[in-house]
Amino acid sequence: MASLSETNESKAPHTTLEQVSKCILPLTVHKFLFGPMSDCPVVRRVVGAGFGALSGTGLFFGLIYGIAMTTIPRVVVGCLFVGVCILGGIFSSLFRCSVLLMVPSMLGSKGRTFLMIFVLHRLYQGPIANIQHNVQDVAFSMGCNIDLQISHSKVMWRMVTEPFVDVVQEIAKDSVEFQKDAQNVSREFQKIRDEVMGQFGYDSFGKESVHTANSTQEEYVEKTMARCDYVVQEGIGRCQDWFNNKWEECMNTIQAPLINHILCVPMTFHFLCDVMRVMSPWCTEKIPVEGNFGQTFDKLNYSINRLAEHFTTNVVYQKLEQQSVLGVNILQDFSKELRRVFEEKAVIAKRIAEVIRILLSLTFITVFTSAFGYVHQYCRDIRFDNVYITTYFRQIDARRMRADKRYLLPLKKAEQESLINPWSLSIHPSELMPVIMGFMQVVSLALFVCVLLAVDGILYNIFDLIRRHTFTEYSVTSVQHADIVIGGDSMLAKLLRKTIGAFNSSSNLDVQSSNLHCLPQPHALEQSNYLWIFTPLLLMGLMCCLQVYTNRLRRVITTFYFPKREKRRILFLYNLMIQKRLFFINRQRKRLRNRKQSFKTVQSVLFAPLMRVGCRLRWCWVCDGFVRQNQAVECGSAGCTIIYCQQCWRDLGSICYGCCPQNQCEPQESDSDSDVYYGC
Repeated sequence: MASLSETNESKAPHTTLEQVSKCILPLTVHKFLFGPMSDCPVVRRVVGAGFGALSGTGLFFGLIYGIAMTTIPRVVVGCLFVGVCILGGIFSSLFRCSVLLMVPSMLGSKGRTFLMIFVLHRLYQGPIANIQHNVQDVAFSMGCNIDLQISHSKVMWRMVTEPFVDVVQEIAKDSVEFQKDAQNVSREFQKIRDEVMGQFGYDSFGKESVHTANSTQEEYVEKTMARCDYVVQEGIGRCQDWFNNKWEECMNTIQAPLINHILCVPMTFHFLCDVMRVMSPWCTEKIPVEGNFGQTFDKLNYSINRLAEHFTTNVVYQKLEQQSVLGVNILQDFSKELRRVFEEKAVIAKRIAEVIRILLSLTFITVFTSAFGYVHQYCRDIRFDNVYITTYFRQIDARRMRADKRYLLPLKKAEQESLINPWSLSIHPSELMPVIMGFMQVVSLALFVCVLLAVDGILYNIFDLIRRHTFTEYSVTSVQHADIVIGGDSMLAKLLRKTIGAFNSSSNLDVQSSNLHCLPQPHALEQSNYLWIFTPLLLMGLMCCLQVYTNRLRRVITTFYFPKREKRRILFLYNLMIQKRLFFINRQRKRLRNRKQSFKTVQSVLFAPLMRVGCRLRWCWVCDGFVRQNQAVECGSAGCTIIYCQQCWRDLGSICYGCCPQNQCEPQESDSDSDVYYGC
């Protein structure tokens, strides 16, 4: 009878690892590794302490990788952690086994998870950070160009408004003298009225609001806004003309069809010219007209009409604060606010990168907990991962075969789906699904990486094209020279010299600038980033293939630390398979007995043509396995052509249940079948 007592009958090693150790290692080392724990206790404690120190140091550096700590706390925590690991290495086989199980775990699914987080970390530091940097650079370039446009617009508006402001200030300064000479200037004021109320500097088409204003102030504001809009529209038109010219130049330079359309696409970005529409809010909120100009003009007009009575003038300045657009004052701190927003985003990105590094470090904890959970389940559940045909399993089967008892090997076709041969390189069906899921994970991550790298490359090429083709030189030139000579000593002449003479001024403006300092400077991704991204991806694919074999290696490591537990597990598995085999044979007996007539009919109809041409297919009617001609057992009864394999024929007691009468086919249970229940 097979039982635990049978394990003591032979001194042969029960595991392949023990067999290899016995062949290649010295006898002393072999006995130390596979001998009782009571042998050499001091040496075992020292070796366990060294193992705990090395494993604790490795685990600590893996955990502390992404956690920011100063030197002193790191040393203190490291010493405590290594000390705990040394105690575990000395006193706990469970700890030592869990640490060793981390190696196959790192080569399997847990290692793939670690590499996946590492790839995400490199993606965040590589292409994602590069995309962020390039987009930020382009945004700063746009802000710089906007500031440059605003600066040029301010200069032009200053040249337009300064003469008029000087005239008003001169009139206010000489108001006392004007009062003496104002009696005869009423008819001369018409010239100033024409100057203020004139229809020039804008397109009057569609400007009905200018003519329907309720006051002089509103009318002049509408005119000034119309003139400002006219300047903006002229600028947009010139910008679009520039893009059209650049398009023609690019198309003429690049003669290759289709390629020239692709490379010259940035020259069709006419929408960039609409950035000048930012001046429209400026025109609305910052009209260079004094707030009381209309009132002053009306009073002046009224006063001119009553020059004979009195003449007074007052100039009142009112400063209007620029309203913000989306929280940003466009005319003052656009670039500064833009930089502040990007700095806030950079802080968030930095925090996300720190979280990823911490997750990368904590992956080691999940690897250890997974290994510990495997050992715990191994020692607690006798059915857990107990599906392997081990060396001890084969020894039991060979011993039973020599004793002429029922044995299992080779397995039947139905039994091969439930047991795994650890030495087989083929992947068992039960091991295939984790491999497929792992490959799907790797492929999805690889697709995400390729898309992200493609986006980074496309954006870099677009931004580089913008940098090379958007260089612009600005030339702002203005020449103003007014010399109004008024002769005579009359009162009117003096009044005119005080008023119109204020327009006598000259100014020259020649501003040459370019947007060279505003051009973006995109960065291409370095080659090392591709290496740090694709190498882990290839390792992840390799780990998907190795996962099957590393999972089998876990049982080998656990068997080394718990050999007695492994013997009980194998005896349980063998006993369970024997019971399943008996149940299977009994079920097949009933099936053959109930369907013996249908066998003959089906076989004669289906295989008669094949037998005529000399083709005889042979497989066992019990286990459905293919049978070689020299190993097939044919029923000797007349008219019965049922074929059995030798093992099934022996299990059926050398009786053909397809043709034997029921009263003569009662199975005789042998002693070998009643001895299959093992003590655990």
